[in-house]
Formats: sequence, structure tokens, C-alpha cells
Amino acid sequence: MKTDLAATLTEGRRVDSVFSLRARELRSTRHGEAYLALELADRSGTIAGVMFKPDALAASIPAGTVVHVLGIVTTYRGVKRISIDDMRPAERYDVSDLLPRSARERKESVKELRRLVEMVEDPGLSRLLRTVFGDVTFFRSFAALPASIVEHHAGIGGLLEHTVAVATACVGYQPVCPGLDRDLLLAGALLHDVGVVDAIRLGTGFEPTVEGRMLGHAVLGERRVNAACAALRDVLSVEKAAHLSHLVLSHHRSDFGYAVAPSSLEALVLSHIDALDREASAFAGALKGALRAEEEWTDASNQFGRPLYAGGASGLRTA
Repeated sequence: MKTDLAATLTEGRRVDSVFSLRARELRSTRHGEAYLALELADRSGTIAGVMFKPDALAASIPAGTVVHVLGIVTTYRGVKRISIDDMRPAERYDVSDLLPRSARERKESVKELRRLVEMVEDPGLSRLLRTVFGDVTFFRSFAALPASIVEHHAGIGGLLEHTVAVATACVGYQPVCPGLDRDLLLAGALLHDVGVVDAIRLGTGFEPTVEGRMLGHAVLGERRVNAACAALRDVLSVEKAAHLSHLVLSHHRSDFGYAVAPSSLEALVLSHIDALDREASAFAGALKGALRAEEEWTDASNQFGRPLYAGGASGLRTA
């Protein structure tokens, strides 16, 4: 079992461990000397890495490789990183050490998803949801994959956890916005990220598929939803099917890249609730390293680009 976890490394600690090489870039110093800027990851999170004057082997290792790293933890401009003395492709590793997991029990999330599906009263939408989530092969992947590779819910089971959270929040918001079509909103929330199943695959870590890179999960999800709706024309109108497709395509806000902008009340609500859950998950993830180290603030090496206050996040200490 790997013990040198990225999230728990502190300044001055020697590192002799394996990581997934998430990203790499060969750069030059002001004096023209080559160095590698790296992003390393394990099941606890990510940490930056730097290797000055890399040898030919280290400089040739591609992103996506599991690497064995020797070095020491340093801090540069407020960002914690591993100053690497040696890096080689790892010969032995346990892939479970490199893949983060959802904090929520899968059985609990599956049970909650089924409860949410049963809440939909519209006959056509109910049948659609039972058809999609009743596909055993699809659901095996849906329950295992992350919602994203890096940004949020980036662990095993994260897609299921995120979907349940968004759908639950949509149900909770409906009473304060009476004009919403609850069944349509709930169905859209449950289906909004089904394209992730086609956009992410498991290799040495989670990585995008060719289709995921070229089309994105929203377009891939709309294809799945549209195909399922087409098989249910006897109970699902063309208009309602089109509205569902719109919910899937428009669920990302403009700063994350709309396929189309929200044009209905249900689409607007879904896009904001989805964004809230994504950002809250990312924020909580950024705090966990500081909480494990019993520090009040994180450093600035997170996707928000600033130190974050962990002192008030006592509820995450056992998560």
C-alpha cells in the first residue's frame, strides 16, 4: 500500500514512491537550461513536480505513464512541489493506489439513484429512465467512472455521486420555483452526464477517449439520450425528447463551454445546480490535503489559484 500520498506530503520530506504522470512539459530556464514541469497524481490528489537537467529517459516519458519518483518536497512561490532527483517508468505498482475514490458508499448512491428514478411520474420519462439505467453494461460503467478526470468528483464512483447530488438538489429547488416541470428537470438531472460513459476510460488512470476529446461528454450524452428517446416514440413526444436533449447539451455554463446555451427554465436551473455541485466538490477536494496535514489554509496549487480556508471545514475531516 502506497504511503507517500500526494495530499499528505510536507516540505522537506523525502519521496520514494510511484505516481501517475498526469501532465508533462519540457521547458527552459532563463539561462537556457532544460527542465521538466510535471503534474503527478495518486489516489489522494495531485502535486506539482520539477526536474532540472533531466536525462534522456526522464525527458522522454509520456503523460499517462506510472512513474517511480525520487526527490524531496519543496515550496516555490507558495506552491508545494516535488523537486525530483530521478524518475523512471514504474515496474511495480497497484493501480488502486493511483485512482481516487468517491467518499460515498456506492451501494448508498445506487439506492438513492433508484429512489430518484421512481419519483418521476410521467410515463414516458419514467420508462426512458428505467431503460437507460436498466442497461447492465452501461450502468456498470456509470457507477464506476468519475464525473471528470481532474476538475470534480474525479474518483471511482464520482459520476454516480455527482448525478445523485445534482438530481437531489433539483428536487429540492422545485418547490421554490413553481413554474418548473419537476419530472422533466429530474429526468434531465439524472441523464445530464450519461455521456461520460463514452468520454472517459480506465487506463493507468482515468483518461479521455478519442470521442471524448473530439466531441465532449455533453454531445455524447445527447446522442445516447436521443437514441433512447427514438425507441420510445409511442410514449415520449418529439417535443419532450427535444427538451431532454436540450437539457443535456446546455448543462455546462458558458465558462465551461456550452454546446448550446440554456433556453428553458429547466435548463437554466440544471446548469446552475450542476455548476454549484462541480465547484463545491472541487473546493472540498482542494481542502482535504490541508485537513490531513492539520493546516488552516491550503497552498495556491489548486484549480482556484489561491489559498483556501480549511479551518471551518470540520465536516470534511472524516470524509
